[in-house]
Amino acid sequence: MPRPGSAAALILPLLHCVFAQEPGQQWPVPYRRFDHRPDVDSYCEALYPFCPTGDRDGRIPRLRDSDAVSVYRLQTPVWEFKYGDVLGKLHIMHDAVGFSSSELETNFTMEWYELFQLGNCTFPHLRPLVNAPFWCNQGAACFFEGIDDLHWSQNGTLEKIGVISGSQFNDLARWVQDDNRTGIYYETWTVRSDPSPNATVWFESYDCSQFVHRTYRKLKELGATLRSRSQTNYTKIYLYSGEPVYLGNDSAIFGQPALSNLALDIRKFYYTFRPHQSVVDLLVSLLEAFEKVVLDKSFYLYYNFEYWRLPMKPPYMRITYEEVPLPT
Repeated sequence: MPRPGSAAALILPLLHCVFAQEPGQQWPVPYRRFDHRPDVDSYCEALYPFCPTGDRDGRIPRLRDSDAVSVYRLQTPVWEFKYGDVLGKLHIMHDAVGFSSSELETNFTMEWYELFQLGNCTFPHLRPLVNAPFWCNQGAACFFEGIDDLHWSQNGTLEKIGVISGSQFNDLARWVQDDNRTGIYYETWTVRSDPSPNATVWFESYDCSQFVHRTYRKLKELGATLRSRSQTNYTKIYLYSGEPVYLGNDSAIFGQPALSNLALDIRKFYYTFRPHQSVVDLLVSLLEAFEKVVLDKSFYLYYNFEYWRLPMKPPYMRITYEEVPLPT
């Protein structure tokens, strides 16, 4: 229960009254698709440029239908290029798919990731004179020539898992274009009711590994046979909560004077996770995050461009590295 006198204790009764779930709420909440990808706001800046050697419009070359194309499972620790296997020891991995055209004698890498790094997709910016938190949370597919063998194999995985025809590859390329145009934002968290196998999933993540799983399923649908000699594990970052409470979108929350306390509490929550903090500020923020998530048992989730309150419960958060078999 929230501590007496805390902001959560004051706001919770209002939330349960005003934002009661409609009957028949679907769980997990379906990820929202769009009819086009919006332009990127100039406020959003990437520490490392997105897809620096790929086609800026996301185009994928067409192969001859008769081509034989090898398919590779690729996995490496997040930010391996900077930290080596440090994050790999925590099982925080990045996933991609590789292709090798026998006729062109050319390799390709295909991956889906954040345009502005993971932190910007997980937590927003609080801009002066702007009430609503500002999100730089787009993610997109990147397709480029070459497979960096050392990058993938040194601390991760580079494994051939199948062969497809050029025709199947071209069909997959068309699917990737549509998937990339309609699935535009990155979601870090998977939210479940508890760690048990039969737990209710409230929200699914939408990240690099989910793109890889969708790609494998599409290849299976196109007639491909995929096999791995090793266990196919992937990183999942879980939050655990009771049934989420729907709050509304930016205009519903930050444009209504009657909800000013809720708006302030959301901003205060995200202020804890602001970027570029000093060591002292970071230690204070960690204590504040512990107070909010563990003591007040509250977390604000932004999903489908709408806010939800998660009534958190033990074990609160967990990073796992769990098996997801290839489709058969």
